[in-house]
Amino acid sequence: MAKHVIAVLNQKGGVGKTTTVINLAVYLKKLNKSVLVVDIDPQGNATSGLGVNKQLITASTKELMLGAAPIERIVLQTEAGVHLIPTSQELASLEVELVSSEGREFNLRRALERSNYDYIIIDCPPSLSLLTVNALAAADSILIPVQAEYYALEGLSQLLEVVQLVKSGLNPDLELLGVLLTMFDRRNTLAEQVKTEVENHFKGKVFTTIIPRNVRLAEAPSYGQSIHTYDKRSKGAKAYHSLAKEVHKRASGK
Repeated sequence: MAKHVIAVLNQKGGVGKTTTVINLAVYLKKLNKSVLVVDIDPQGNATSGLGVNKQLITASTKELMLGAAPIERIVLQTEAGVHLIPTSQELASLEVELVSSEGREFNLRRALERSNYDYIIIDCPPSLSLLTVNALAAADSILIPVQAEYYALEGLSQLLEVVQLVKSGLNPDLELLGVLLTMFDRRNTLAEQVKTEVENHFKGKVFTTIIPRNVRLAEAPSYGQSIHTYDKRSKGAKAYHSLAKEVHKRASGK
């Protein structure tokens, strides 16, 4: 299949964004797909969550987007089997450095053009920043994780406005791949109400797979492991395995 770039974003923190990036990437790899994770969140949680020591990084997303190092020198092989372009806190200063740069919205797209993967998954920062715009300009589609809680849809209208602006001005081919319900507790009446609300708001775009609230999922990143490595029999692991199949089906049109 042709390369497919997925930006995973929600400017609301704590919705399972990075957990989704890591585990979706790992389970797409289990489907025999080549996968690159690009960490453009200055917090670097995808980097540490894939077992990389940020103190030992010599080249990162910042060098990639500034054109200071070729992608081949930056990409790391992780124990999970996926490739990673890591990041560090230095990425936070990148936006200031890019302010006067012509075509600054396309730096990431240009950097990734020659990369040869089935899937490139971008972990976006929890903000609508120039870094996020770079991700949207580089992506074929976006995946939005939404936590099943009272304020689930708060702020999403602003996010979708930015997506529409990027689509109309920078990337006309950008599409919504799907909305993913995360941290879902079926015993909670509110969760079911939120599910209905999200399904009504994003008709036909909500993934059938729902990510449950799962202790093992929450624990895995602190060990620098995916849920497959940490506990592949857990409910969280089974859910992300299912999501990977659903994402591949939507992305490949098969």
